[in-house]
Amino acid sequence: MSQAYQDVSRLMQQMEQAVIGQSHVVEALTIALLTNGNVLLEGLPGTAKTRSIKMLSNVLQADLGRIQFTPDLLPSDVTGNEMYQEVNGKQVLTFQQGPIFNNLLLADEINRAPAKVQSALLEAMEEGQVTVGGKTFPLPELFMVLATQNPIEQEGTYPLPEAQMDRFLMKIDIPYPEDDAELGIIQLVRGEEKPNKTEVEAIAQQSILDARASIVDLFVDEAVDKYIVAIVMATRKPERYAGSSLSKWIHIGSSPRASICLDKAARAHAWLQQKDYVDPDDVRAVAHSIMRHRLILSYDALADGVTPDEVIDEILKQVAVA
Repeated sequence: MSQAYQDVSRLMQQMEQAVIGQSHVVEALTIALLTNGNVLLEGLPGTAKTRSIKMLSNVLQADLGRIQFTPDLLPSDVTGNEMYQEVNGKQVLTFQQGPIFNNLLLADEINRAPAKVQSALLEAMEEGQVTVGGKTFPLPELFMVLATQNPIEQEGTYPLPEAQMDRFLMKIDIPYPEDDAELGIIQLVRGEEKPNKTEVEAIAQQSILDARASIVDLFVDEAVDKYIVAIVMATRKPERYAGSSLSKWIHIGSSPRASICLDKAARAHAWLQQKDYVDPDDVRAVAHSIMRHRLILSYDALADGVTPDEVIDEILKQVAVA
């Protein structure tokens, strides 16, 4: 067992202790971290979206930038801006970095800011850099955008366009906790009010970078590659599956990013299971979080109350491993 795996396991254990009843969120955030991806978390108020991100930052000892997205926000509030400063009696134009220049960026309620502000994240998410005033500034090697949004209270919001949604590796749906988890939350918060609460055991960021290098070396059989392609193609050519409702439900299918992200996330999932190869179970384990925001459902599906997860369930049921 490598040091990187031990450190990542400790990271997940500490996060699960701080975010009770949300194991799937912890696993998804870890996979995104290991694949250098960005995450969109959607859940009702109070479901520990922000808490999960803060805990991830604490365990990694990572710099965390937080932006509360509001309608009056400007792109420069995200990226930073050039400012005149007096140096040795001369006016000099210098760049003052914005909150995006951190290891982790919490974009809180991202759909409450206009499209111009949302688009300020695109270059950073895709290329790991920011361009301002014709100059390009690199972001840290360990960098991730973690955006949150509320599925209710849509008045006065600006829904993310499909092109921007596609740049998120995963969309994580966070439901309300069950009875036992709710009880555990009360007891956890009560314990945190005491002055002698347990300190976080930090792990080295280098362990994440080492883990990323290990994931690249995992063996992926051609049959698994073909399985990934078949899943994505089922969203674009649903008429191939005449005995299902896919052609009725899907208006526009997933982009090639879905195939790329399925491959990356499946490899990370296999690595977390301490395997040196990827099998179809790893692909199925990450399919919902990778694809649920990459489907545009038809009017019939929306009218019938069909959810993206139900469409993905049907796809996994119909698509066989070659």
